[in-house]
Amino acid sequence: MQTPLPKIGTYEFLCEPFHCDFTKKLFIGFLGNHMLNSADYHSNTRDFGMHYLAPLNKTWVLSRLAIEVVEMPEAYDRFTVSTWVESAMRYFTNRNFEVHALPSLENEDGSEKRVLAYGKSIWALIDTETRQPQDILSIRDGEIANYIEPTPSKLDKLSRVKMSKEAVKCHEVKTTYTDTDYNGHVNSIKYIDHIMDIFPIEFHKTHKLKRLDIAYVAETYCGDVLSFYREDNADGGIMISARKKSEQLEEVEVVRCKLSFC
Repeated sequence: MQTPLPKIGTYEFLCEPFHCDFTKKLFIGFLGNHMLNSADYHSNTRDFGMHYLAPLNKTWVLSRLAIEVVEMPEAYDRFTVSTWVESAMRYFTNRNFEVHALPSLENEDGSEKRVLAYGKSIWALIDTETRQPQDILSIRDGEIANYIEPTPSKLDKLSRVKMSKEAVKCHEVKTTYTDTDYNGHVNSIKYIDHIMDIFPIEFHKTHKLKRLDIAYVAETYCGDVLSFYREDNADGGIMISARKKSEQLEEVEVVRCKLSFC
């Protein structure tokens, strides 16, 4: 009988210099990618990931994601991403992340790992043909329940992103080939990259991203034009809404995001 894997999976990464910005710090998009890759590794090795689901015409879809940055990795730093499923309901799962620094090769003294970032996410399981929600607990007779680790994230709860009609259009992007993933729609992290591009480099020289909350509302495909709207909160948060034109030429919201800088 195969020995069950640990409920928490931990994966090591290298902060590659070509994944860093002018400060030699990792781009937030690549940090998000490492989190999502960890989720993929974790679910696949426990038999409820894409290797098992794809032949069944099912896929995981990211619904919401929050990342809080304590300290961004620098070029050539080694770090780990730990991930676990905190809870699973019929149509959604809650998955958490913690990013830790690893000691340098010159100073592996066994000291406690520094926390670099926290993450929380909500995922849905859908049918790739009908795009309708699927019962997560029916996969492998509810095998996912054996891997639930109820330890909550140290990250504050996911924030609801609300915007008024006063939001102002500030950016526009036509999605292209490199925006799309193997599911055929715009990659979840690409929205974050486009949102960060709204702010000029002078802004990034004086501000550091502290927290990002993003909700994925609808899918976007290659060639769609995204219009980005901005509204600043009284608490200092910056709200961003990405919208695309529907077949009726009406704008449909596809992503809502709240950013906090320091």
